[in-house]
Amino acid sequence: METLQVTAQTTLIHHLEAFGKNDIDAIMDDFTEESEVWTQEGAVKGMDAIRSFFSYAFTLFPKDSTRLDLKQMIVDRNKAYIVWSAETAMITVPIGTDSFEIEDGKILWQSAAFQIIQK
Repeated sequence: METLQVTAQTTLIHHLEAFGKNDIDAIMDDFTEESEVWTQEGAVKGMDAIRSFFSYAFTLFPKDSTRLDLKQMIVDRNKAYIVWSAETAMITVPIGTDSFEIEDGKILWQSAAFQIIQK
């Protein structure tokens, strides 16, 4: 079971670092064609849709002007959960949460929920 936890945590850290760098190719390395990202706007399925989702997210969280505060990270076997907040030039996110199901170094399922306050 230890290998699963290390793999899930390593994958999650890679995902968070790639997000912070707005590195779409590194983000996409974490997903498969069968992956899904669920948001308050609905389900995002498949590589093309996931790429579009993160490309848009990078416009809200640009790498040079985003302060992201990771408040909590729990990783247990192939599941992970984070709580975060963020501040950019355009928006404030007082709270956000993401949950992940990770297998063999790939994110099979991610849920994301956050409150955006426009500045």
